[in-house]
Amino acid sequence: MAPCPTAPEIFLPGPTISSPQKASDYDSSVYSSLLMENMDPLDAKHPLFVKVVDSVRGSPAPNVPVKLYKEAADGSWELLNSKQTNDRGVLPELTTKEQFVAGIYKLELDTASYWKSMGLNPFYRHADVVFTANDVVNRHHTIAVVLSPFSYSTTAVVSEPVE
Repeated sequence: MAPCPTAPEIFLPGPTISSPQKASDYDSSVYSSLLMENMDPLDAKHPLFVKVVDSVRGSPAPNVPVKLYKEAADGSWELLNSKQTNDRGVLPELTTKEQFVAGIYKLELDTASYWKSMGLNPFYRHADVVFTANDVVNRHHTIAVVLSPFSYSTTAVVSEPVE
């Protein structure tokens, strides 16, 4: 099959596929393990846990700046915290149980700085994940974001916290 003439060619170290597979097979086998690997049981003690994966390299995405906002009554966004993912691509301490109350929240990931640090010019400047936290009492929210220079996807798991 000839490469698509309009698609950019990006060659970075990462996993290779030795035989053709459906993308869904690759996603489930690689990304699921990446999203859950190296999770510390203490991470579930926090009300909000963010995990960022670099889909080009097939590895965690370290040093991604992330801002957490809460929607105010007038529709504006109030900045609650700003941090970077660690070397495991995670951010467990973005908010506290006291601060994370029912409401609408926005995670803003500065994807441009992440890709530019690797010499790439991404299409998206940042990835926004806007979500509603309804039942935050005794709940743990895990939000996973899978990044590439030209796309991003996200998934969430809301569960009981580990005691």
